Amino acid sequence: MRDDRLRFLDMAESIKKIEKYTSSGKQVFARDELVQVWVVHYLQVLGEAARGVSEESQQKYPHIPWGKIIGFRNILVHHYFSVNTDEIWAVVQLNIPPLKQELEKILAQYTADT
Repeated sequence: MRDDRLRFLDMAESIKKIEKYTSSGKQVFARDELVQVWVVHYLQVLGEAARGVSEESQQKYPHIPWGKIIGFRNILVHHYFSVNTDEIWAVVQLNIPPLKQELEKILAQYTADT
């Protein structure tokens, strides 16, 4: 079983991969189906990793919107026909940067503790 530190690393790695393929901008994202699929996949991985974080750690880090991340993952997995690229792009632009910052702080605490 993966511990919380590994789940946080999974989340950070997913963000890194999302950023890699969205760095070219919205126009490339909007016209390239492979990039869209890649980003959706890693948003799903991000949400799955978040879902695996213990309740204790979720409570310890309340600045992370756990319910929204997990809920969005569920929408991507179960209601994928209703998701559009503008919604995905908005999540990438508005929600990923602050989440990345929070994860960096959390992972730094793990590094400082070892």
